[in-house]
Amino acid sequence: MAKKSVDLLYATPAAWAESAMADFGHFLADHANCERKASSTAMSMVVRFHDRHEILPQLIDLSIEELDHFRECYRLMRQRDIPLISDTPDPYIKSLLKLQRHGRDEHFLDQLLIFSLVESRGAERFRLISEACLESELKQFYKGLWAAEAKHGHLFADMALRYFDENSVYDRFAEMAEAEAEIVRKLPWRAALH
Repeated sequence: MAKKSVDLLYATPAAWAESAMADFGHFLADHANCERKASSTAMSMVVRFHDRHEILPQLIDLSIEELDHFRECYRLMRQRDIPLISDTPDPYIKSLLKLQRHGRDEHFLDQLLIFSLVESRGAERFRLISEACLESELKQFYKGLWAAEAKHGHLFADMALRYFDENSVYDRFAEMAEAEAEIVRKLPWRAALH
């Protein structure tokens, strides 16, 4: 898929991966929760935006793919005797969701663009984890996820472009990318994806 998402305006420092790898068990468990929530979110969009017929097949496929990523995380967790952890609010996602406007179309556009940014940030961080991993299986796993998340970032942008004109999409994308960069810059590092 051709690049349609915007570039992230703040690059996560490579040293961030060290904090994630320092408690990799917790990172992997948090990652599993993120994949499960991504699957659930895609399906909730199918229900909420059921009249947006053009994108429903993509959302359903995305939900299945994210659930498969969760299954792979869980398999790796079981191999390492890492338990699932309870879900806690993600400060990054919470902050991004506050950017959503009211109004059906505005909310829909903002949600697509937020998810594009989230997937792009995930791709960036999975690349960093892949580069930091010494274990071959984990390195390959995160390398594959890096590519998948980048594709998802473009997918959400493509969905937005199906319903809104290019100027509206990219003007709003620019605003949100600036806000996303500031959110990431301020968040403390932890053994979690965000």
